[in-house]
Amino acid sequence: MQLLQTILALVLTLGILVTIHEYGHFLVARRCGVKVLRFSVGFGNPVYSWYDRHGTEFAIALIPLGGYVKMLDEREGPVPEELRDQAFTSKSPGQRIAIASAGPIANFLFAIAAYWLLGVVGFNALAPIVGEVEQDSVAGRLGLESGMEVTEVDGRRVSSWQDINMRLLERAGEHGSVSMTVIDDGLSRQLQASLNGWQLDDEAPLPLSQFGVSPWRPAVPAVIDQVLEDGRAALAGLRPGDEVTAVDGEPVAGWYELVKVIRGAPEQTLELSVLRDGQLMLVAITPAEQVQDSGETIGYVGAGVQPVDWPESMLREVGYNPLAAIPYAIERTWADTRLTLVAIKKMVTGLLSPKNLSGPITIARVAEQSVSSGFEDFIRFLAYLSVSLGVLNLLPIPVLDGGHIVFYTIEAIRRKPVSEQVQALGLRIGMVMILSLMVFALYNDLMRL
Repeated sequence: MQLLQTILALVLTLGILVTIHEYGHFLVARRCGVKVLRFSVGFGNPVYSWYDRHGTEFAIALIPLGGYVKMLDEREGPVPEELRDQAFTSKSPGQRIAIASAGPIANFLFAIAAYWLLGVVGFNALAPIVGEVEQDSVAGRLGLESGMEVTEVDGRRVSSWQDINMRLLERAGEHGSVSMTVIDDGLSRQLQASLNGWQLDDEAPLPLSQFGVSPWRPAVPAVIDQVLEDGRAALAGLRPGDEVTAVDGEPVAGWYELVKVIRGAPEQTLELSVLRDGQLMLVAITPAEQVQDSGETIGYVGAGVQPVDWPESMLREVGYNPLAAIPYAIERTWADTRLTLVAIKKMVTGLLSPKNLSGPITIARVAEQSVSSGFEDFIRFLAYLSVSLGVLNLLPIPVLDGGHIVFYTIEAIRRKPVSEQVQALGLRIGMVMILSLMVFALYNDLMRL
């Protein structure tokens, strides 16, 4: 069932983004007078197709990992004389540049629309108030302390931990200094420290924890609220309402400490001191082994915590009127664009490990998690992935839209097309590069299983 949900989430995510991207090409091609033969979502044989009044075939194909717009093109076969003016190759370099760039531009516009929708609908964000700080870390050297609220990172305003995550991702692998503006006891202060080549973990990049800081969270008593049927907690006799006060005679301060102990003891028998209906009892439990996406093996017992309410002071309600949401959406889209460009640059220069490159398996898992988390997370994930798709397609690599734009720009400057031999060589090189990246990304995915 989990696998089916993951596959459906991947198909839904790619289906939306591919349709948006290809519709950009399709719409501008039509505006430029190019005859579109086929608009396909997916590759391979069509599962379902239909034709519009212009004779364009719209198809949903068998392999849902991309899509394409097929246009009338003299390079792909003879074109009847009466249709020659509708061929892609008959259009000016400027028109061909517009058609090639329309797909990525559609991705950026979709991201702006998605963030605009989030801004208008509104959402709650966790205030960036510091919880625990590891002293032997960048956060410790910076001087962050529990209770401080971060308002700026490197002079750029932040209003949530997600904003801080984005800023830290941009600084990974650098040797300069990082600065944070914080509110401490009602006063604004600026903190600064050297990054010293601070790096993200190759297998599981978690900017906040690897920076050495965790968000503030309310005290959560170790009271069990849910017990999964056939899980180790149920087999040990634990029930909803039980409060765990100690493990192997050592007191536990709350739920998070209990989780830490259990995660660190796969297939090891633990003795829990449990308070039930005012009576203290001992329960032996052996956490099962569970392998995380990162490859780490942890202990798991199949029990959920009794929820606690977050203080209103720790939440920030974010919402805009339809007009004010426009600059918010543009700012968020630019932040995603900047992050993608910085990540590409750092992978090329070696400041960021190529192991962070992800393929369809990772995308599928994140898509499934975002769908399960709710509307807000899914829309935000779609927006970020759409921006990434737009940026990657604009890279000046033959085969990609950016490579075609380079050829057409050279043609416009020279007033004659780039030779077919050069284009063919570029396409072969581009194909090798893209296939190599795809294979490497898939390898990274498999290593995370």
